[in-house]
Amino acid sequence: MNFTHLHVHSHYSILDGMSKIPDLIAKCQRTGMTAMALTDHGCMYGIKEFLDTAKKINGKPKGKVKECKESIKKAEAKIAELPQWEATLAAGHMLMTVMEDGQPVEKDIELTAHDRKDFQEKIADAKKAQKELPVLLEELPKLEAKAAAYIPFKPIVGVEAYCARRNRKLKDKDIKIINGEGKSQIVDSSGWHLVLLAKNKTGYFNLCKMVSLPFIEGFYQRPRIDKELLAQYHEGVICSSACLGGELPQLIMQGQIEKAEESIEWFKSVFGEDYYIEIQRHQTDKPNADMNVYVRQQQVNPILIDLAKKHGVKVICTNDAHFVEEEHAEAHDLLICLSTNKNVSDIGRMHYTKQEWLKSPEEMAAIFADIPEVLANTQEIVDKVEVYDIDSDPIMPKFPIPNEFGTEETYREKFTHQQLFDEFTRNEKGEVVLSQEDAEKTIYRLGGYDKIYRIKLEADYLAKLAWEGAHYRYGETLTEEQVERITFELHIMKTMGFPGYFLIVQDYIRAAREEMGISVGPGRGSAAGSVVAYCLRITDVDPLPYDLLFERFLNPDRISLPDIDVDFDDVGRERILKWVSEKYGHTHVAHIITYNAMQAKSAIADVGRVQQVPLPVVNKIKEAIPDRFPDSIKDEKGKTPKINLSNCYKYVDELKEILRGTDEQLRTLLEYAGELENTNRQVGVHACGVIIGADDLSNFAPLATVKDRITGEDIIVTEYDGHVIESVGLIKMDFLGLITLTIIKETLSNIRKTHNGLEVDIDHIPLDDELTYRLFAEGRTIATFQFESPGMQKYLRELKPTVLPDLIAMNALYRPGPMDYIPSFIRRKNGQEPITYDLPVMEKYLKDTYGITVYQEQVMLLSRLLANFTRGESDKLRKAMGKKQMAILQELKGKFMEGGRKNGHDPEILEKIWCDWEKFASYAFNKSHATCYAWVAYQTGYLKAHYPSEYMAANLTIAKDDIGKVTKLMEECRAMGIKVLEPSINESELTFTVSSDGAIRFGLGGIKGVGEGAVEVILSERKKGGPFKSIFDFVERIPLSSCNKKVIECMATSGAFDCFPDFYREQLLSFNSQGELVLDTIIKYGNLYQADKANQQTSLFGDLGIEVNIKKPELPRCQRMNSIERLNKEKEMIGIYLSAHPLDDYEFEIRELGNITSEELRYFDKWKDNYENKTDPSKSKLRTYVPTEEEPQPEEWLSTREGVRLRIGGIITKAETRIGNGNKPFGIYTLEDYNGAYEFRLFDDEYVNLSPLLIKDAYVMLSGVIQQRGTGRPYFKPKPFKDASYQFQLQAVTPLPDVQEQMVEALVIQMPVGNIDGAFNAMLKQMLDEQTAEYQHLQQEHKGSNQGKIRWPQARLKFLFFDSMGKNIIHFTSQQYQVNITPSLYKWLRDMRNQNKLRFSFSLR
Repeated sequence: MNFTHLHVHSHYSILDGMSKIPDLIAKCQRTGMTAMALTDHGCMYGIKEFLDTAKKINGKPKGKVKECKESIKKAEAKIAELPQWEATLAAGHMLMTVMEDGQPVEKDIELTAHDRKDFQEKIADAKKAQKELPVLLEELPKLEAKAAAYIPFKPIVGVEAYCARRNRKLKDKDIKIINGEGKSQIVDSSGWHLVLLAKNKTGYFNLCKMVSLPFIEGFYQRPRIDKELLAQYHEGVICSSACLGGELPQLIMQGQIEKAEESIEWFKSVFGEDYYIEIQRHQTDKPNADMNVYVRQQQVNPILIDLAKKHGVKVICTNDAHFVEEEHAEAHDLLICLSTNKNVSDIGRMHYTKQEWLKSPEEMAAIFADIPEVLANTQEIVDKVEVYDIDSDPIMPKFPIPNEFGTEETYREKFTHQQLFDEFTRNEKGEVVLSQEDAEKTIYRLGGYDKIYRIKLEADYLAKLAWEGAHYRYGETLTEEQVERITFELHIMKTMGFPGYFLIVQDYIRAAREEMGISVGPGRGSAAGSVVAYCLRITDVDPLPYDLLFERFLNPDRISLPDIDVDFDDVGRERILKWVSEKYGHTHVAHIITYNAMQAKSAIADVGRVQQVPLPVVNKIKEAIPDRFPDSIKDEKGKTPKINLSNCYKYVDELKEILRGTDEQLRTLLEYAGELENTNRQVGVHACGVIIGADDLSNFAPLATVKDRITGEDIIVTEYDGHVIESVGLIKMDFLGLITLTIIKETLSNIRKTHNGLEVDIDHIPLDDELTYRLFAEGRTIATFQFESPGMQKYLRELKPTVLPDLIAMNALYRPGPMDYIPSFIRRKNGQEPITYDLPVMEKYLKDTYGITVYQEQVMLLSRLLANFTRGESDKLRKAMGKKQMAILQELKGKFMEGGRKNGHDPEILEKIWCDWEKFASYAFNKSHATCYAWVAYQTGYLKAHYPSEYMAANLTIAKDDIGKVTKLMEECRAMGIKVLEPSINESELTFTVSSDGAIRFGLGGIKGVGEGAVEVILSERKKGGPFKSIFDFVERIPLSSCNKKVIECMATSGAFDCFPDFYREQLLSFNSQGELVLDTIIKYGNLYQADKANQQTSLFGDLGIEVNIKKPELPRCQRMNSIERLNKEKEMIGIYLSAHPLDDYEFEIRELGNITSEELRYFDKWKDNYENKTDPSKSKLRTYVPTEEEPQPEEWLSTREGVRLRIGGIITKAETRIGNGNKPFGIYTLEDYNGAYEFRLFDDEYVNLSPLLIKDAYVMLSGVIQQRGTGRPYFKPKPFKDASYQFQLQAVTPLPDVQEQMVEALVIQMPVGNIDGAFNAMLKQMLDEQTAEYQHLQQEHKGSNQGKIRWPQARLKFLFFDSMGKNIIHFTSQQYQVNITPSLYKWLRDMRNQNKLRFSFSLR
């Protein structure tokens, strides 16, 4: 039966089709169909996958033949070598060429034990080949016969377009029509359906045009083409009239037969014999299916057939397939609910007929048995369609080269084909390195001489810029190494055909830096290995001193597109993208589309919603889906299965029980979610990928538009995603936004403001700066780039880095896997472990990392040094190790062993080196990337060390909308001794700024409820009229339409007006003697004042300078808020405690006596639970949790905390009692400390015993221990870390006022003898004498609060003196003083410690 489906939707018809492309093709081949058209709604999203899948499937039969022939060839080669190998092994020696004094010498050498083992393995392998060869020879003819008989599957490119009823550019929402179903609709919305198929490559490119322009020009609810486009781009396109939504059926249903006939004649005039009329029959008896469709089809089809005969047009049948199998109809029905935002139970919702599956030829023949010709006509269309390939070599965009340098025309006159042939087929030294055949292939690959003239022109101009840049970077005289490297790189760029790419990249980077003031990163990824890129200022790190390799970026033996990722400051990224669009043309530039598919949990959530399953039930099912399966679960192939619903239904007991259970709703939820999983749900925009084309991009691929999530603007995107877009010849460039660059830029701006215009050239700061390395060595790296995690800080303190390579190595090592090598790296750096090398010559490339292999580049360089690998071979080795390509590795190992032997190296040592490299491959890191980002980290460290206030202000400005980050940064400011001042109407700017004394002032823009527009008005008036003198002066001068009551209230509550004399914030929110809100009276006064002033200015006497005289309202005296109330209001307005912190009176207890923070406990909560080997393996977190770059590894973190008495102090901000199972009460509490909030729960005896102390606003110290669940129970046995589940077991609650008395026995001050002098003694005495007054003040301040009575005990005061060598230590205890460790004393002690004048500790009771 000859039938082909020519109207098929995949899941690229977003939320309308659910068929996956491999499933569609598999169904076609399984049912005897050798072709199919893909016609998604209004787009060609899935076409590239469709063509690639078909190509892959069609290539399998011949691929198996080829694979068999290669296996035969290898087996025969091994068998041929077998006698020689056996003879050599028996003789015990062999001839080998080795290097002596740089010359090859042939020697007869004795076999080593390693050699004997190697020959034994080869012999065994050859004997195995002897057995396999007959089997392969017998299999080959069978495979060849299958390949010859195989009928290739023909993919037909198509689209079901929406054709505007009038014109694609008309979008009038007021003109309506009655459609064929009798419903009113806007005439310009959507459009008539029309199926278009490409019968050849010309048709494909015309479809690209007809799909792209509707998005860009004709989008109104749907992307709409029109008859103008159809007439313009019809060549090579087959057209059919589509379903009931098409123009013909709609006109027929409206009774407009005459217009239907006119439509047929128009389409015939455009498409000729390539125009077909389409009919469908969707008779259905399925529950909840649309029965009316078939009724309308029965009305329309006979007329369509009659009109087709009358006008000489052939008829085809289709099934408008939306899913693959009949049983998928119910899941598809749910998909339509998602699309239309309806529930399954909604009355009047949209239904399909449930007949829209990909029916077999036999099923279609049964439906259209009365008119078999409509089946045969589909095959006629298939026969018209040619087989073609849309893949292309790179189509390089053209960089505009100045005419005075040269043009393609002048180059054609200047250079002959032979000259170009020689230049492009020889190496950089002019030596012939290719055979004639390979050289001719090179010319062909580059596009022939016509295109090579252009490449030559671009290459020469690139060389000009590169050599100029080289002299800028290195000076007038270049070294031999520099010249050789630049010459080599330029030659590779030229002969690969990519000079235009580099010209464009350097151009937009130059524009960003020089024209637009946008910060550009020093490079990222392997591009930093290019010296030419460094000379062009594409990158800013010199590759030569750091052994960064060009071939890690462009392998001369493997043609691949360059991939240069560029970091811009995140504010400037959009500006440079706009510049690129304007320079190269808006139709030449596009973003890259992304497809967001339903993953396991989202499929469960979506299906549960439309089925109206209660949300708690849905959430419970989602929680049963693990992030990944534990290693103990293996599939049929012995591998840990991937997370998808199919596997979850196999391995998660809770889900298996639901599928076996009697709850029909939950069972179908899982079944339908499984069918919908991986269905595309929406499209998006790639975060950084941008295409720059040589011409209008719609000439090469289909385009679409996607709404920007922030601006709502339409962004042009390619319809093929980033995985495949380059295969059609389009060039992808990555524009990334790096917030760290914005922070650096903001810091430099702050420095200019606070240091009289000082310009810090951040790209040329000294690399040996002592202050910067001291900051890293002391682990003071919070807010620095990539070095701020607690684990990294710990290692930095141990390592004490002194050079940039130390930071580069730590950047590469601090990740799972290589982290195990950090302790050894540190010990070697500090001389605590010997630095060893397997071979002495390896020191050349391992010296900087103290003998430890850290980078991929080190393996590449050592393979050349030890075994004479070429540049290309060394990169091949790097790639094969990283991807575990075992066949390639085996081949390269032989080369490595042979090359190493020839160079005189011990084979056993070579074997060890190779094995080490194979292990290393699992964690190998790109040194180029590590170097660039270590340089950025060093820049941030330099700024923090030299300009701390300016740097922290910049960080606070950038993080102002993230309260968590702001809190952390505020804590760091406190630790650094930097004051952060509350907002001030006379000093604050929009963002955080630095005052002359180094304090940071909170920006007005950070106050909640105060918009940027209001701030701009305030700053403008302040600049014009000077500082505001009072609240009255403020409302007199500021337009109150811009700065309304809410804005003034928010600023007052945050303390912005506290700078005014005789005014405090509480006054505005109090009531005057007339019972009026003071704020209202002040607003009223301001409005009257401004109105009166405006009236006088427009009167006849406005120029006489008459003063406005309106009585100011009263500012009554009122009770001030206590410190806690004031701080809570402050936090409400600006998100954080700013002027102080409620916990400041207990800072000593929390920081010195506490030993864990809320941040650490929140981190612990992320992975503490592990139910491995229990009934529910799906809830395992411990094994599957992947820490962020800022977090330590769980096992490492736990090793110093498990079983230790842990204490955390803070304020209880939430205390709730709930009723749980068995009608038992339990408590939910939140404790807030300086690092955020930690929520915990108490049950049973813990709740009964501890809840009385855990009341809201109580200041408490929690004490407990982290231990394995079940600790202390009978028969408890500790488990290995990977199998255990942990908990923080709360054991005690102590009011913070009591903690010091219970714990502190003595304050111990430690200081060098040289710091003792009269001035210091007087300062110390004064500090100790002031404690009593402070103690009495704080008692009064907290009277009546939940802190209770503050009781600082009298602690003994001890001194410990030592000399500069740390010897001659003297201890004594003060007889005169016992101390209260008050906040001011604690602050003084910390200040002295920060100034290195003393250290202090405490003796605990």
